[in-house]
Amino acid sequence: MERTLILVKPDGVQRGVVGEVISRFEKRGLRLCGLKMLHMSKELAERHYHEHEGKPFYEGLITYITSGPIVAMCWEGSDAIAIARRTMGATRPAEAEPGSIRGDYALEVGRNIVHGSDGPETAAFELDLYFTEDELIDWERSTDQWVFE
Repeated sequence: MERTLILVKPDGVQRGVVGEVISRFEKRGLRLCGLKMLHMSKELAERHYHEHEGKPFYEGLITYITSGPIVAMCWEGSDAIAIARRTMGATRPAEAEPGSIRGDYALEVGRNIVHGSDGPETAAFELDLYFTEDELIDWERSTDQWVFE
């Protein structure tokens, strides 16, 4: 099983689509193994977005992501990262397919509702930022036999 981090960003929380985001990942078949709501500190934001430091949009990104509460989630499943990214849609909402989260709810890159890990190494790094090992639950759903081979 692969794990990935999904964040509902401040715009998604403010717009009241947290439940819809969770529902889409559940309906897709991924299994939720960690969930928390928090107000991201500047220090956490800087660690999370360290690869963008020095870029023109960096300061605005840090200000935005720390502007209100977020919801951090760990989802797992076969090819969880690729499945989650497809469910979220393209980073640029104008390029996101209808039916994806960003395709249905976002208009601009800077307010695109969700963040998701882009690869296994990134997922491991990001999950460690938001969750301790004992906050991630290993469990099986009664429906897992109908979802996973």
